[in-house]
Amino acid sequence: MSDFPVTDKNKIKRLPKRGYYDKETIYQILDGEVICHISFSESDQPYIIPIAYVRIGDSIYIHGAKANRMMNNLGKGINACISVTRLDAYVLSRSSFHHSMNYHSVVLFGKGEIIEEKDEKMKVLKAFSDHLIPGRWEDARPPNEKELSATMILKFIIDEASAKIRTGPPSDDKQDYNLDVWAGLLRLKSQITDIIPDEELKENVKLPDYLEKFIDNYNSKINK
Repeated sequence: MSDFPVTDKNKIKRLPKRGYYDKETIYQILDGEVICHISFSESDQPYIIPIAYVRIGDSIYIHGAKANRMMNNLGKGINACISVTRLDAYVLSRSSFHHSMNYHSVVLFGKGEIIEEKDEKMKVLKAFSDHLIPGRWEDARPPNEKELSATMILKFIIDEASAKIRTGPPSDDKQDYNLDVWAGLLRLKSQITDIIPDEELKENVKLPDYLEKFIDNYNSKINK
């Protein structure tokens, strides 16, 4: 994989040593998360909205109702900024000033393009499902014509992107290492804690194997 060019928009200016521009690093972060935040402007009013996404190749896809204001604005091809962040740990230093967080983040730029062709829309929606829970698409009812017609899918070719990553222990001033103050990391990991069947679920419908596998794989990340 190649690197994204460093431009005025994606260049990491604060602590540039934490910046990455290679697609391997950036795509690894994107593929590991499911929610992004998209910022755009309408009539000089800025907005930022959280939404699910999926990456396919060098593009990010989102979907929503055709009546959605954000989707309609972004579908016009206006400039958009998309960010994704994973918080890994609280970093507690000996001084309040040097408290921080360990994280993996990506900021990317692009313009939305409406996907109109039915087969391509279904392909993207399947990719969404597989990105969230592999195997769910084959089990659940697929979108019908009415649902598909009411759904807008936007494609953002990733024109410019960069990642910023902080890892490691606290960084204190030299004189502060002698303070009697606890310092270190509080690591954070997400976990599936409960499986709650729908109250309307038929009695003979059991938890499918692919969901059991997904839960096991998801929770196994806690020990890594």
